[in-house]
Amino acid sequence: MINKIACFLFVVWGQNVCSQVQERTLINGKVASNVSDLEGVYVINAQTEAMTVTNASGAFSILANVGDTLVFSSIQFKENKVLLTAANFSDINFTVRLSMVMHQLQEVVVRNYNGINAASLGIVPSGQKTYTQAERRLRTATALDAQATGGTMAGGSISADPLLNFFSGRTAMLKKEAEVEKKEAFMKLLERMFTLEHFVDRLKIPLEYVKGFEYYAVENDKFTVILNSKNKTSTEFLLAELATKYKEIIASEIK
Repeated sequence: MINKIACFLFVVWGQNVCSQVQERTLINGKVASNVSDLEGVYVINAQTEAMTVTNASGAFSILANVGDTLVFSSIQFKENKVLLTAANFSDINFTVRLSMVMHQLQEVVVRNYNGINAASLGIVPSGQKTYTQAERRLRTATALDAQATGGTMAGGSISADPLLNFFSGRTAMLKKEAEVEKKEAFMKLLERMFTLEHFVDRLKIPLEYVKGFEYYAVENDKFTVILNSKNKTSTEFLLAELATKYKEIIASEIK
């Protein structure tokens, strides 16, 4: 009986995976804004981590499926996320509006109030781990039935959802989404820690390659550990090393 159930779940999983691969098609669109320079905007499929960039007219093409989320990211524009619907695939004028980021220098006074946080104020229990939205969805998809205690689990009272999510590919999809969300958080932390001028003037990264370099940096596990520690001196030191390697990659691609 157990073998029959396992075979059935394997067939269902295979059908779902094949279906997902077959249904993922090329979607064409373009970005629009109040400026004419629309080239180099990164378009990322949050589910598959596939990535492309827009051309001079803002047009792009990427493999996607209904229900996938496209993330639009660039130095000069605010990040935008679009949940794809069936209508987007049939729309020959599928357009995503982007808003400009205003880089302004102004006086900022920062005061450090040590010891004041959500835990000290009693908003959350002390020492409690916090989760992002994608991480919460992943935990929900993989968690056992909340009612299943040690005694009831022996009696077989366990939710089938985690098993079904695993075989359907939903768990793998949510893991990828959580990874993309984590990288986006590292990107934002990096951009808060260092100005655009630091990348261009200090590290000598060409302006059009800055966003690509940021993605390159947060892909490095050693760098993200140091970045997450918020030690600016150590982060800046390793960032300079990565910049040297990245410029070598750029130079080899231009040849």
